[in-house]
Order: sequence, then structure tokens, then C-alpha cells
Amino acid sequence: MSVQHHDILIIGAGLSGIGAACHLSRQCPNKSVAILERRQAMGGTWDLFRYPGIRSDSDMFTFGYSFKPWIESRVLADGPSIKRYMSETAREYGIDKKIRYGRQVIKSNFSTKSGLWTVEAVDEASGEKEKYSANFLMVCTGYYNYDKGFRPEFANEKAFTGEIVHPQFWPENLDYTGKRVVIIGSGATAITLLPTMTDKAAHVTMLQRSPTYIMSVPAIDPVARTLQKVLPEKAVYRINRIRNIGLQRLLFQAARSRPAAVRRLLLGLVKKQLAGSHIDMKHFTPSYAPWDQRLCVVPNGDLFRVLREGKASIATDHIEKFTETGILLKSGEEIAADIIITATGLDVQMAGGMTLKVDNKAAPISSRLTYKGVLIEGVPNAAVVFGYTNASWTLKADLASEYVCRLMNHMDEHGYRTVEVHDHDNLITEDTVLGSLSSGYIKRAADRLPRQGSKSPFRVVQDYLRDVPLMRFKPIDDGYLQFDGQPARAASGLSRVTAPLRAAFGRS
Repeated sequence: MSVQHHDILIIGAGLSGIGAACHLSRQCPNKSVAILERRQAMGGTWDLFRYPGIRSDSDMFTFGYSFKPWIESRVLADGPSIKRYMSETAREYGIDKKIRYGRQVIKSNFSTKSGLWTVEAVDEASGEKEKYSANFLMVCTGYYNYDKGFRPEFANEKAFTGEIVHPQFWPENLDYTGKRVVIIGSGATAITLLPTMTDKAAHVTMLQRSPTYIMSVPAIDPVARTLQKVLPEKAVYRINRIRNIGLQRLLFQAARSRPAAVRRLLLGLVKKQLAGSHIDMKHFTPSYAPWDQRLCVVPNGDLFRVLREGKASIATDHIEKFTETGILLKSGEEIAADIIITATGLDVQMAGGMTLKVDNKAAPISSRLTYKGVLIEGVPNAAVVFGYTNASWTLKADLASEYVCRLMNHMDEHGYRTVEVHDHDNLITEDTVLGSLSSGYIKRAADRLPRQGSKSPFRVVQDYLRDVPLMRFKPIDDGYLQFDGQPARAASGLSRVTAPLRAAFGRS
């Protein structure tokens, strides 16, 4: 079996993988790059999900790439538009020619002797195995399992005579015209489906165990639309991007410092949306504080509009069991349904299910510390790209890729072949890289996610304004990185003090 070699091998051709390849093209133009993508098209999440109305839940001025202006004035873009934006970006930088589609990566191993990664993949169309080698590995698979979503089993669900659908596997020809639809869930997927499906359905009900904070935003950004008439595209993009980054951070910080005030604000905005209706505010009043879970947004209050018009409704209760014709609730109420949609969440999977090894020994990243949220302790020449959970994903993904480019150039400048991060001070905590959000999918995946440390640069701060100087301007060689197997110089006095103690007590 022949081995194809590249300087950098990227796993995943979604938003992060395409962005990483573009950054490398811009900042490391002499590096050979290849992308392995399991699906038959680029796009990742935006190619996988096909349910009605799928859209971003972040504004496009911050969800777009830092180097590629989003030129529309829509705040929340639909899935096909986002995929077109990604495809256009990939073509502009020649990235579309570097993608190998239909390749499922099975395992990867780093050899400290050769200083290279060896990656094994399967061409799913032919079943043939392929081998790749690379100096550096970038894992850009996100953290969703594309083969399955989170799908709890409901009591007596086999008795239901209608159709049960998970949004992750939306049937291409699902006809819900004139049907009674029940959507189980209260997250971004559910609040997107609810107003969208009322165009054909007889009635749509969102059934939730507990409410979510929901905020209406303009479908069209009036400031962006005005500026686009008088300024160049790049200038408009940059102005709106800076503004929205500030607004995102201001809202999040206010939610953390003054949760009661932000709660009153969000609930007050909902009350205005429901004015004149008899809809109970209990359906929009969460038990947790704002931003303990991700805030959901809807364009032009579309969800509230269909509720006011009676085309849709919300039930807040627990499920007793499925019946032949619907769902029986704990309260004794039964909701009739022809179609039940289980918008119950996502299953978390790291590295696309790929096994990582170092010198043929398993290197599970779930038990390892992350450095700047990018490098993994004890795994040489590898980066894992994560985005933000409290802001637009791409803001952090961009910074992570920029950092990798800086690292590559630093290594070339000094003639280094390998880099590895070390935690001198035993800073690892039980916190994961996805932060303190209490969302179900994050809590369920706590044993699969990489850890973070108790202080910088091992602490994932989920703050773009603090990450910019850390990722773009702080020296690459900060004392925690080991180049070409040479001992890393201590980054803090603590490590120099504790080293003799660790030796005395047999700790490495």
C-alpha cells in the first residue's frame, strides 16, 4: 500500500476544516495540505442537516470567516446559503482541489522516531484502505457524531402508528401537509422547525421538559443594509463584525454578573412578543440563569408569531408514554400526532471516531489537557480545532488556525520538526473544553471531551477579546512547548520549585 505524504493533513471539510486550510494557504503557502472528508461533499454540519428551515444560530458577521466577508444583510443565514459561502471560499483559495471525499479515517499514529503521523483511512465507495503520512495533523471534525444523534427511548413508542423522525436524518420526501406534528425538544433545532413547518402542517406542537431563553433578532440587519450602500464590502463586514463581537460579549458578561437583570430583560422581551395572546409565560421561563445554557435566537420573532396566530403551540410537561395516536403526558393530557420529531439533541464524538496513538500506544484526548484550546498534552504535532460555545463557533476556530500557522512558521524558522506541550504544574481540572454550560449534550459527553487547566494557557476562557492577544501575539515559545524532544523550559516558578518535590515523591 503506497503512502501519500503531505506537510499538513486536515481531518474534516466542514466550517473548521475549510477555514484551517484557507489560513494555511494564506500564511503558510509553501506547505502541502490535504483534507480527508468522510462525506461526499464539503460543509460538515451544513451538509448533514437537511430539516426544514435549518439556519445558523449565530449572526453571520461573526459566524463568517475573518478573511472572507459575508456580503448579505441577513443576520441568520439558512443552511444552503452557509454551504454556498463555504464552497465559494474553498474555490477562491484552491482548497476544493485538496479534499479527498468519502474517506473515513480509522486510526492515526505518531512516531517519535520519524517525527511523522501515519493515518489510515477507508475509501467507503470501494472499501480500499489508504495510508497517508504528515508532519502535522489538524483534527477539524467538531464534536458531533454524524452516524447518530441523541435519541432517548420513550415508553411504548412502538405503539405509535405515525412516523417518528430525528432531525439529523430527515427523510428527503417527508410530507407533513395537513398533518399534526409534535416536536420533542426546546433547543435551536426545535425552535427553527416549529415556525417553518406551520406552512403546510395542520398544527405544530413543541413539547418541552423545560423552557429555553429565546430572543428575537431582526432578520435583516438595518445597520449593515445602510452601510452596504455607501461602503466597500470588506469595510462593512469588519464594522459589523466588531460591533457584534462586542454585543455578544456584553450580553454574556451581563448574564454572568447580573443574571437577575438579564433574566428580567429577556423575559420582558418575550412578554412583548406575546402581547394580546393568552399564551402562558411558563413556557418561556427557564429555571436556570441566562447563559447557563446557550441562548436561542429567532429572526423577526417568527416563533412567537405562529404561536399568536394559533398555527402552533407549546406544551411544557414530561412524557408518560407514546400512544397509538400521539403522546400521553404526565399531567394526563394527550397530544395527538401524525408525525413525531425527536429534536432531542446530538451525540458527542471526538476526532470523528478516529483512534489517536503515539508510538502505537493509545492517546485518548478525553483524559488530556488542552493548551490554548488547540494543542493536546502529550500528543506531538497535532491540533484539535474547537469553536466557542457562548459566541460564534468560527471566531475561535479562526484564532486556532491562525495560531497553528504561527506555530508552523516558528518551527520552520528554527528548524524544528516536532512540538509537544507539557503541563509542568499539574494544572489539569475536571472541566472540559466546552466550558461551564449545563446543556444536556455537554453534560452527557463529559467523559469524552478534552480537559482544561486551572490557569492560562491551559484554561479555555471562551472570550474572544482575551483570546486574540493569547493566540495572535504571545510568544510561541512560552515555556510549555517542547521542540524536537528538548526539555521545555519552565514557564513558571512553581514548576521549578515542584520539580524536586515530584522527583522525591516519585512523580513525573
